[in-house]
Amino acid sequence: MFDKVEKLNSATIQHGKANDRIYLMNIGNEPAQSLIDQMEKLALRHSYTKLFCKIPKKFITQFKKNNYQQEAYIPKFYNGKENVSFMSKFLDTSRGILTNEEKKSIKQIINISNSKRDSFNPGKRNNFNFKILNEDDIPVLKKVYLTVFASYPFPISQENYLLETMNNNIIYFGAFYKGKLVSASSAEMDSNSSNVEMTDFATLPDYRGNSLSVILLDEMEKEMRKKDIKTAYTIARALSAGMNITFAKMNYTYTGTLIHNTNISGSIESMNIWFKNLV
Repeated sequence: MFDKVEKLNSATIQHGKANDRIYLMNIGNEPAQSLIDQMEKLALRHSYTKLFCKIPKKFITQFKKNNYQQEAYIPKFYNGKENVSFMSKFLDTSRGILTNEEKKSIKQIINISNSKRDSFNPGKRNNFNFKILNEDDIPVLKKVYLTVFASYPFPISQENYLLETMNNNIIYFGAFYKGKLVSASSAEMDSNSSNVEMTDFATLPDYRGNSLSVILLDEMEKEMRKKDIKTAYTIARALSAGMNITFAKMNYTYTGTLIHNTNISGSIESMNIWFKNLV
């Protein structure tokens, strides 16, 4: 079961029971208050417990008036100029609460990650080969994602989705060992706003510990710079030390945690925002 992406007038949203939320992906040309009203009606109709919005900085005041709170932000997100804010409203207050143990674990992971900032060794590639994936790689890419993720917010284990996105705005990257795809990732580009989400990292269990994610991230950045993308970011699982460390090693900056936000690997998890200006 996957949440659906659809238009709400000129805005783009994702919503459904998998993540039990509405995600405002692009505000479009909608007046902020009208859009807020429409989303809340939709949320109440489906009994969603969270409204999660990615909005330009100029709309923060209007969302705050409607009891949204900023969970994270990214500077220079839109064309290297305007900031983006990740704002949320919890329709079930329990969803917006972290236990003391969760808070402690997330803080420890952020501290450990920051202690490893800017420590990537570009020479550590061993016997692995790296390349941009194409249509012929889709069947094996699907197998990697099916192996690694029990659930995911987007249908990355479906071949038609991989093909459609590969032909549109996503570049998939792969690490190979003796001709076998063992690790993958993707760069989801918003060329109109000159930013990219570095996402969909997955490494087969037998090949972990080889720094494949951080090498893939290095390859992704090189390609994004060629395309004049100005800002890179990720939404990383807050309790996954490995992924947070990966981005810290490549000198990304942490700006906040999205509480109980995303259904991934079988449950709704909190996610950390990390960003890097590429120019």
